[in-house]
Amino acid sequence: MNKVKFIYNPYSGENSIVNNIDKVIKIHQKHEYTIIPYRISMKFGIGRAFEDFDEDYKYVLIAGGDGTVDNVVNYIKNNNIDIPIAILPTGTANDFAKFIDMPMDVEQACKQIINSNIREVDLGKINDKYFVNVASMGLFTDVSQKTDINMKNTIGKLAYYLKGLEQIPNFRPLKFKVTSKENKFDGEIYLMLVFNGQTAGNLNFAYKASLDDGFLDVIIIKTSKPGDIIGLLFDMFKGNHLDNSSSLIYYKTDEMIIESDENIVTDIDGEKGPDFPIKIVCIKHGLKVLGIKNK
Repeated sequence: MNKVKFIYNPYSGENSIVNNIDKVIKIHQKHEYTIIPYRISMKFGIGRAFEDFDEDYKYVLIAGGDGTVDNVVNYIKNNNIDIPIAILPTGTANDFAKFIDMPMDVEQACKQIINSNIREVDLGKINDKYFVNVASMGLFTDVSQKTDINMKNTIGKLAYYLKGLEQIPNFRPLKFKVTSKENKFDGEIYLMLVFNGQTAGNLNFAYKASLDDGFLDVIIIKTSKPGDIIGLLFDMFKGNHLDNSSSLIYYKTDEMIIESDENIVTDIDGEKGPDFPIKIVCIKHGLKVLGIKNK
């Protein structure tokens, strides 16, 4: 018997998966897979989804955003469950799913998953927690955590932008010390992003990122003159390459230590991350994924 554990977040995005569950079941049945659904909520966590786990399960199908994917990945890694994941991008933020070219249409995504081969991709880890897309720290990084869930579900990404505007008065330099084999930085920054994926909020920041090169892409936005920062942000939002900017550091590493005495939070794909100091590493080929197109 070929079973698929289908873990879905009914509140992700605009509740789109709720109206597409029959499609998911129908397509899988056509290919001789039996869908075993599990609906996550505040009361029913991800752990209970695996109470019936056995060797008949072929993969875990996750319907939700990056945060939901992270939660499932953390559970299977911490419990030594060696099974591929597949993603239906139905959340407000689906950056990692877009990085692996998953269609937004549920039916197309299911077909792409079923007709694909398993790929081993890199996985980020920050202290004792795994992440699939990006760890961030500095200005704007707690926007997702402070945005009301009902607001997210009602107006989507606009909710993040509106919340971000509230933080503009807090725009100030932050003291950071970053240490890795490739680079050492000790100074003031506005924002730091460590990518296992490529995009954040649909913006292609880590344009050098690869799925399986064994490295994370690090972007540090240093403090600078207001005009330089505005120009840099404009280039970032346009998707321009940033190698020549004096206000930005971009490099790859597989391990780093970040220290700061600032009273700020870290963020992992929209969820609160650990306090400083933090160690971030790349686990090469640390995650099995279905649905990735061969390029």
